[in-house]
Order: sequence, then structure tokens, then C-alpha cells
Amino acid sequence: MPIRYLLAVCCALAMAQAAQADEKLMKSKACLSCHTVERKVVGPAFKDVAKKRAGEEGAAQLLAQHIRQGSKDVYGKVPMPPNTRVSEEEALKLAEWILTLK
Repeated sequence: MPIRYLLAVCCALAMAQAAQADEKLMKSKACLSCHTVERKVVGPAFKDVAKKRAGEEGAAQLLAQHIRQGSKDVYGKVPMPPNTRVSEEEALKLAEWILTLK
């Protein structure tokens, strides 16, 4: 029983550290210029993006593409410009993080 508890705690800590790392990445790439986690600013709230894409096959890759290449008419009339400061790996990491938000 104690081993299960220890494993659960370790997993929770690892997930929390990963979430903090991805949030830090999001902040370092100027995402907060147009987005927040909870509410729409210029672009949609990250939680709204996660809700829209929940269970969608290929959602992380699609979001990563939107991050790097921009998008138009996906969440409203304001287009999302490409973010060239984000590598492909970082874009996928950010997309995966966004999809975890509830």
C-alpha cells in the first residue's frame, strides 16, 4: 500500500512539474499577448481551445501547426499570426499542454 501511495505522489509531482514547464514556455513565447488560460482576450482562452478540440484525432498536431503558421477564421474573425519564435517541438509541447486544460 505505501508503495502505491509513493508512486501516485511521484506521478502527480512529475505532472505538476511538466505543467509548470509548459506554462513557463507559453509565457516565454509571447502567447499571453493575445491569450489567457481562462478568458478570451484577442484570441480564445486556452481552455476554450481545449474544449473545442477535446477528443479530436490529431488535435495536438493541428494546434501546433496553428501556433507556428497562424490560422484564420478558426475562433472568430481575428486571424492568429504565425509565431516564428516557436520551434516545431515547442509548438507541439504547447499544443499538448493546452489540450490538458479543463
